[in-house]
Amino acid sequence: METMIDEVCRKLRLLLDEAVRRNLTEGILLSGGLDTSILAKVASKYVSLKAFTVAFKNKPAPDVEYAKLMASHLKLKHTTHYFDENELYHAISASIKTIKSFDPHVIRNAAPLFIGLRLAREEGINSVMTGEGCDELFAGYPYLYELDREQLRLQLHRLWKIGMFPEIDLAKSLGMEVKLPYLDAKLVSFAMELDPDLKVREEKGRKMGKWIVRKAFEDTLPKSIVWREKVGIEFGSGTAVLTSIFNSRISNTEFERKKKKYHDEDRVVIRDKEQLSYYEIFKSEVGRIPPLIEQGGKTCPYCNSSVSTDATYCPTCGAYPL
Repeated sequence: METMIDEVCRKLRLLLDEAVRRNLTEGILLSGGLDTSILAKVASKYVSLKAFTVAFKNKPAPDVEYAKLMASHLKLKHTTHYFDENELYHAISASIKTIKSFDPHVIRNAAPLFIGLRLAREEGINSVMTGEGCDELFAGYPYLYELDREQLRLQLHRLWKIGMFPEIDLAKSLGMEVKLPYLDAKLVSFAMELDPDLKVREEKGRKMGKWIVRKAFEDTLPKSIVWREKVGIEFGSGTAVLTSIFNSRISNTEFERKKKKYHDEDRVVIRDKEQLSYYEIFKSEVGRIPPLIEQGGKTCPYCNSSVSTDATYCPTCGAYPL
């Protein structure tokens, strides 16, 4: 068994090296998580990489500590930027306009990506690397850990089919290019054929996703990064507090009034105060959702946007399950 695992690790390191070399960039958005740390480790062998980390000022943002550790480990030129509420709200508006979504989860993750990309552009960087795709390929999301082998395999295929990577469009809106080495065709093919038991496995009493990826790089990266638990961008950068911010600034009376207004006028079901705020930006920047069904598609019952027939999630409003 050890021999087989060693061989898989060797093959994975080789494919990642090739994928990174095919997608070399001047900069990287470094969160200090496993995915971006591996890319930084591999890419720094070939280019003088500039790393960028962003965090909400005066809010819990654990990415900063880990990113600084990784940048120091690799001796990278590293810029850490703390954004305030004004900068964040501008990024929220720009993100909603660009990716045409008012799903709170998506926007909380997209806004810091937009800020990081803009920071890199201001530093003269035209192309940036990110770690998106690794979670979908190697089972990085905690909700996957309790699935059996067949359920995990099917869920990963579904995730891969609907995978959305907003930084691609966000970068284009800034006149930049973003590259995603984990989406390299050879690496994707390898990952999709890999035994699910190598993706989620217990390690030192904890179930861990991306287990084989961690094993492949456990001797070359700091242990605290290799075995760091999955932390979404919103939690790592501090934007998860947006939920409580909007809850405190919109009264219950105003929320109920506007919730009814948009249901009656637009046939849109608003779930919470944060989504209400994003929907109002959506209406201003994007306009009303066109009530057209694409051929072979269906209508989201919560916002009337068009989704595929087999969709269980609406990328426009975030409704789940459909």
